[in-house]
Amino acid sequence: MELPHYDLFVLSAGAILFGLFLLIKGGDWTIDAAVFIAERTGLSPLFIGATIISFGTSVPELFTSVNANLQGFPGISLGNVLGSNIANILLVLGATAFVFQIEGKAKDLFKDLMMMLFATAILVFGMMSGTFSHLLGLIMFGILVAFISYQYATDGLDLEEDEDAEGGGIETMGAALLILLGGLVGLAVGSEMLVKGAVVTGTIIGVPEAIIGLTVVAFGTSLPELSTCVAAARKQSVGLILGNIVGSNTFNILSIIGLTAIIKPLDVVPVLMGFQMWATVFVSVAFTAWMLTVGQITKTMGILMVIAYVAFVAAQYVFP
Repeated sequence: MELPHYDLFVLSAGAILFGLFLLIKGGDWTIDAAVFIAERTGLSPLFIGATIISFGTSVPELFTSVNANLQGFPGISLGNVLGSNIANILLVLGATAFVFQIEGKAKDLFKDLMMMLFATAILVFGMMSGTFSHLLGLIMFGILVAFISYQYATDGLDLEEDEDAEGGGIETMGAALLILLGGLVGLAVGSEMLVKGAVVTGTIIGVPEAIIGLTVVAFGTSLPELSTCVAAARKQSVGLILGNIVGSNTFNILSIIGLTAIIKPLDVVPVLMGFQMWATVFVSVAFTAWMLTVGQITKTMGILMVIAYVAFVAAQYVFP
């Protein structure tokens, strides 16, 4: 006997919420355990900060995108990345500006912002090509590795010591391995529930799964960036805020799409080729121009950014 649409909607919405919870907790556990293990095995704090901490908040997007593409839902994979990059700038930075005015110097941000724009250009190229092939995925991931290596060689990333990067209170290697395993299981199960819930929800309400990925999934997987930036704002750590967002956006494109395509070529769904793609480009370019000229995001600007994000999400459903 088939369930009524209302019952299916409730179940799929529940799956989405529980999947998001598992992704967030799984990401936290994985990062905490990885930091502890890295420190115990003698890896430098610089390496830990540049890889695990800077990009760790993008782990939920990675698992979700790879899982969705393997199950035959490339729209969720790509929509997740587009939506996350928009959410990171408009929603996360906008909401963070409520707590603490964000300021940055052009000379400190220029290199990282240019890399984000370069990654965005590669994103557009891949979408215009119709598919992200194995080769393009390898090239994208290789570019990311080369950029991180370049940062090491030139300025060492100038990372600040952060009391949060202490392995989450883990005391033994056995506990770290157990928490790491639990985190990976949480990420795997959470991404599965999120993808399935998104597909069923989109079918019920008549919205393509790519739009669900662009909005609901992207919002959920951006919550780690939001919590990290708000916490950093309370400590008035502007460098961590901007580094987290710019680094996450670059990582989302070069690593998440790159790795997803390496595992299985990622086809581009037509629904994302119009307003959605160009909105991602516009937000990235406008943010870069703003930070290189004005250099600050005030509380008023933050409010406008959050309003713009809400309008963007609403437009996906009002004008499908």
